Amino acid sequence: HAGYSGNEVLHGVSINVAEGDMVAIIGPNGAGKSTLLNCISGLVAVTGGSIKLQGQDITHEAAFRISRSGLLQVPEGRQILGDLSVLENLQLGVTALHGRKPTHDIPGIYKLFPILEERQQQRAGSLSGGEQQMLAIGRALMGAPKLLLLDEPSLGLSPLLSKQVLAALRELNRETGLTTLLVEQNARAAL
Repeated sequence: HAGYSGNEVLHGVSINVAEGDMVAIIGPNGAGKSTLLNCISGLVAVTGGSIKLQGQDITHEAAFRISRSGLLQVPEGRQILGDLSVLENLQLGVTALHGRKPTHDIPGIYKLFPILEERQQQRAGSLSGGEQQMLAIGRALMGAPKLLLLDEPSLGLSPLLSKQVLAALRELNRETGLTTLLVEQNARAAL
């Protein structure tokens, strides 16, 4: 259960994302999908119920502690650092490791998203929306997520770029077992 200013947005939501799963929550704008991810990440307070990560109750943990445990979120709108280069944005991702062993490196991210290597010295703010989404995902992967949360990964992308981004996520899940929870309006893309 969660909401804003006394208005309940989530009521009795119950999900389980097993290790290695890729789960999609599909729904229209205003359905509470982003609120759910923000609750899991510790950005929105839970008003009832509990959230557990690998058996540990994280319901009332601060967001920075949750990220330190390996739960990383790629937010809607990507929130890359536009004045920094593509490479610098990726390098910032390692700050989320907090002692965990890296699972991805810069060459691996470039293999997953080749356009980022071509643009590695370019200001991140000058990238297209799809390239920024690839960068945001790449930056999160640099932090070795145990659970990756993705908020509307196809939002604002052309059908081709959306397909590329989601195919890369599927490949990551298949090859590495990356546990992923994504929320999406575009049911066809998510499925």
